[in-house]
Amino acid sequence: MSKSRGNVVNPDEVVEAYGADALRLYLMFMGPLEQSAPWNTEGVDGISRFLARIWRVALDQDQEGKWVAASKLDDSQPGGELLKIVHATIKKVGEDVEKLRFNTAISQMMECTNAFTSAGNVPHELFRTLLILLNPFSPHLSEELWERLGYEGSCLKSPWPSYDESLLVEERVEIVVQVNGKVRSKIILAADATREMVESAARADSKVQGHLEGLTVRKVIVVPGRLVNLVAG
Repeated sequence: MSKSRGNVVNPDEVVEAYGADALRLYLMFMGPLEQSAPWNTEGVDGISRFLARIWRVALDQDQEGKWVAASKLDDSQPGGELLKIVHATIKKVGEDVEKLRFNTAISQMMECTNAFTSAGNVPHELFRTLLILLNPFSPHLSEELWERLGYEGSCLKSPWPSYDESLLVEERVEIVVQVNGKVRSKIILAADATREMVESAARADSKVQGHLEGLTVRKVIVVPGRLVNLVAG
């Protein structure tokens, strides 16, 4: 950017239009810190929408137009897919911050927010965790929501959450099925499925059967949890 060429982006104007948190997040989301990236105001707009989604998970407007705690937030016991994605987010954000990979950490928090948005209810415990993870990136919004929701203490001073490794183990995985090296189908199996189970499921797939018609399977190559290749002739 060059002031003489008139292509300078004034950060004060961006802050006035989108807020300091949106600018801060966008600068970290543009890509790895060691790489240059072109400025794109539409990108700031996208980050602003992401922050708005977090706000709408936390708060609803009542009949008087006042923001109140969202009805989807409750004190239910965390579990299921939401618990898994939150723990995956704790792990991902923690590791990425250590490596200064802020853009991928933000992407993971976006995925977590999308899961919250789609869920029927979100336990307060899980939403508090997301705010703690978000705080280094978006301090103003996270502290504001923390206070509005009546959470104890300060978001900034809350201990960094830890994750449960056992929750990150995938129970079911998608396995690519190839016939002579070409992808013909995909199957869903238990993550600990044996080689025999993978081969049997691949052979039983209707799409695969069509490509094996008139051929004899001479070799089966299985890459656990990833793919199975039926070599036929």
